[in-house]
Amino acid sequence: MLSLEELASRKSVERKGVPPMSQREAEQLLRVLQGWTQANGSIEKEFRFKSYQDGLDFAYSVGKIAEEQDHHPDILIKWRHVKLTLSTHSVKGLSENDFIVAAKAELNYRNSGFG
Repeated sequence: MLSLEELASRKSVERKGVPPMSQREAEQLLRVLQGWTQANGSIEKEFRFKSYQDGLDFAYSVGKIAEEQDHHPDILIKWRHVKLTLSTHSVKGLSENDFIVAAKAELNYRNSGFG
């Protein structure tokens, strides 16, 4: 099975014209992402923080990852919580790009002392 680090080391690529991934593929990749759930053609997770500022800093760092990957999650910032939701609009569902950005965000959260 693929590790979180292996998934995070990948790069997002253009998926236009490609069908969304199957439920089975999504479930396999979701096993790598602890705490992430699948709902309505997207994957999501809510991260917790010690302070509002930590949440803002995390959201900013995810924004930088999103720009580097050219794949942008929906980011909801709440008091001491940040919710990330990922889907691939061009395929109208999930693609590997969603899981790559989620893995990069997950590693960022773990390695930056946010968690």
